[in-house]
Amino acid sequence: MDRNAAHPGAAAVAPARRMEQLGRDEALRLLATVSLGRIVFTQYALPAVRPVNHLVEGESIIVRVHEGGGALAALLAPSEAPGVVVAYEADVIDPDTHLGWSVVVTGYATPVEDPEGYASRLRPWVAQTMVRALRITPDLVTGFRLAADHPPEPVEPAEPVDSVEMCGS
Repeated sequence: MDRNAAHPGAAAVAPARRMEQLGRDEALRLLATVSLGRIVFTQYALPAVRPVNHLVEGESIIVRVHEGGGALAALLAPSEAPGVVVAYEADVIDPDTHLGWSVVVTGYATPVEDPEGYASRLRPWVAQTMVRALRITPDLVTGFRLAADHPPEPVEPAEPVDSVEMCGS
């Protein structure tokens, strides 16, 4: 059975691509080009993931938290605490070509001193009042790019042979 039969419109042969590791600076630069990502944190001793919008400020990722905070309220540790360990992921991967990038930042989330300072630059996507904000200070920044492999150089066809001399003929 054709491996693409279950996926109408899929290419018959997957194009060659490679995975390139991104350096810290390039990963943070790419992260700053998008506004939506996913924050990963612990809730009831289990991993939890929430989509949130963000902005990148220097090396920090800033996200706003709605009034009451919901599941993210647990991340608003007292300011004298070192913070709560979180991961933050964002990506842009084309659904047709499967080319793009993904970045994961792992670090500590701490409350932002002046969350209103971000109100005009970080608008909520939900109809709730955003009164608090988190700063994720990265310890580890990893990322990769899915890039198209260059097609192999064409091979020149061999010269055609008009006749072949055989020994003893």
